[in-house]
Amino acid sequence: MNLRAIPRAFVDGYLKVVRVPVDLIARRRGEGAELAVDRVDATARSVAGTVLGDADLREDAGRRRVAADERERSIRLRSDAEQQRERAEQQAEQRRDRAQEKRDERKERAAKSESQRKEAARKDKQRAEERSQSKARRERLDALDAKSEALEEKDEALTAKDEAQRLGGAASRAKAARKSR
Repeated sequence: MNLRAIPRAFVDGYLKVVRVPVDLIARRRGEGAELAVDRVDATARSVAGTVLGDADLREDAGRRRVAADERERSIRLRSDAEQQRERAEQQAEQRRDRAQEKRDERKERAAKSESQRKEAARKDKQRAEERSQSKARRERLDALDAKSEALEEKDEALTAKDEAQRLGGAASRAKAARKSR
């Protein structure tokens, strides 16, 4: 076994033992804390590799740093995607709300229009009934006027007949009186 491998194995084992409780705490704190622990691990390996002159340990530290960078990028991309998804959901909700408002406005306008149409029809019907009643009153008045005129003519005719009879009776009496004289 290589003498350089012994310190590398020691550093690796030590960091693994130290990370167990730290990783448990970091998991509870979230991805950001786990990422910080990974970066500290990579830095510790890099320092140990430099102090020990171990290129393999420094390369391992570099790989771990790159992996931490990739995880950070992944976290950022997921966060950005989540924010975009939330924005899209909010925008969709706003569009649905606006569409519902427009539907409600159209229904309200239609109901108002229907109400106005019914009111206009009711008023038209009422005016037609009033015209019909007015026409019926005029026709009754015309009939009463005609009947009144007919009664006046009949009354005049009766008066003329009575006058004719009276004059005829008076003429008969005058004639009879002339004859008797």
